[in-house]
Amino acid sequence: MPKFVTIGYGDEAGYDQTSLKVRDAAHAHDAGLVRDGALMGIAGQPVQVRNHDDRGVTIEPGAYSSSALPVAGFALIDAADLAEAVEQVSKSPCAVARGVVEVWPLEEGFDV
Repeated sequence: MPKFVTIGYGDEAGYDQTSLKVRDAAHAHDAGLVRDGALMGIAGQPVQVRNHDDRGVTIEPGAYSSSALPVAGFALIDAADLAEAVEQVSKSPCAVARGVVEVWPLEEGFDV
């Protein structure tokens, strides 16, 4: 089954403005996705890693990209297609609490 990487963006202000009933339903929905095999986690503090021309590793604190909302979490989900992946994340906390969720198809391009 195809896999999709999701990135949830949201902040505490948007979360707090969302009704408790909607938030609880969203967390229950995510718990169901986890029970069905999704791998989910809350975003920690990122670092940027570079090793240009394989001449030495440099590490810088912070995210490389920026957005209006902070990254709140990540997931790896299985879905038959993009439409199903969108349906799965449309009820997640970031989607319902004034945030946004990106859905990235994870394309297979090499053997591990």
